[in-house]
Amino acid sequence: MALPPSTPSAIPSDSRLNRRTLLKGIGGVTTALAAAPLLAACSGGSPQAAKSANATSLGSGLSDPVPRSAIQAMVDAYKSKSGATVKMNVMPRAQLVDNISSYLQSNPEDVITWFAGYKMRYYAAKGLLAPVDDVWEKIGGNFSEGLTTASQGDDGKKYFVPNYNYPWGFFYRKSLWAERGYKVPGTFDAFLALCAQMKKDGLIPIAFADKDGWPAMGTFDYLNMRTNGYQFHVDLCAHKESWDQQKVKDVFDNWKALLPYQDKAALGATWQEGARTMTGKKSGMYLIGAFIAQDVSDKAILADLDFFPFPAIAVEGTDAIEAPIDGFVLSKRGGSNKTAKDMLAFFGSGAGQDAYAAKDASNLQTAKDANTSSFSELNRKGAAAISGAKHISQFFDRDALPAMANNVMIPALQGFLKDGTIDTRNLEAQAKSLYAAE
Repeated sequence: MALPPSTPSAIPSDSRLNRRTLLKGIGGVTTALAAAPLLAACSGGSPQAAKSANATSLGSGLSDPVPRSAIQAMVDAYKSKSGATVKMNVMPRAQLVDNISSYLQSNPEDVITWFAGYKMRYYAAKGLLAPVDDVWEKIGGNFSEGLTTASQGDDGKKYFVPNYNYPWGFFYRKSLWAERGYKVPGTFDAFLALCAQMKKDGLIPIAFADKDGWPAMGTFDYLNMRTNGYQFHVDLCAHKESWDQQKVKDVFDNWKALLPYQDKAALGATWQEGARTMTGKKSGMYLIGAFIAQDVSDKAILADLDFFPFPAIAVEGTDAIEAPIDGFVLSKRGGSNKTAKDMLAFFGSGAGQDAYAAKDASNLQTAKDANTSSFSELNRKGAAAISGAKHISQFFDRDALPAMANNVMIPALQGFLKDGTIDTRNLEAQAKSLYAAE
């Protein structure tokens, strides 16, 4: 979740649209008129640049300082290797995600930072992304079967080049836990008992931050997978299962047991602010992705971090893990640009991913020929957790219909965090309408 310092974002951060007020058509291909001027302003790709020899462009939603510098290093490495000209456009992550449909239909860059999952397949099926099967002919042997499958569209063609992935889990300070005698819980009951003890000890048991809407989805995904299993998670995201059923209500009932232990200031805090309550030993643990390391500049604190998987509740133990895959897609406009495809092939190599990892060591390179010798203990533990998992989920806002994630789930989950109530009948009614329109 971040970006490089080369080209400043053409859109000031204070112009970012609120997810909850986005047009209902965000998930479709209808141009969002209100967002179009912004997207036209932010688009750095130009027909002239695309047609120039050995030139391409990259649109990046990795605008946080660490990932920004990592993407820049990756691009610089490619430029040094190829002599190509790469025009970059950096924008806030939420701006890219919230306006992706309009962006892809306007004048997007050739290559765009994106992620695997439904959100990639969705825009590929709408004809807004170009297939990259010819790139995969060069890099295919560099990726596992799981990563290869995750890079395919519904038509079986490849539309995605993986860069890194990262596990979600409960992160904590080892020294704090040692001081207090806390033990990693293996079951939900043991977890709740630990939360109660932390609260008694004067800590916020669970750091939590949901100002931007997406972090709460991680909690929902884990509670759903632990309560109902990985396949139910996938089927619910695809609306092959109804939202208005007892299994979904069970998920929220389990979440209610956690509400007394989650940070009460969650709705006003960014994920970085949530992280600092944990690293500052004000909270006992934090359910977040391994990218949390991006926000830790103190090496002593970084070495003091550890994590454990979401504990078992009812089914499948802890066999499923949330480990989103980030990488790159090729816009339809950039589909005929050979330099863009050459850059994608480099991004799918160990050399490209090592350049990224040299600046952002919080994530795990996906290429088989990447250098993992410098992995930290936390990196190795994360890699082991992913490789040992039977199922890997992509995070709700990537596994589900975009409009369902942005327009329905964000306000529903934020409402639940406020008062502990959820209207599953309304969730189902909205899901039925949105998915039927596809």
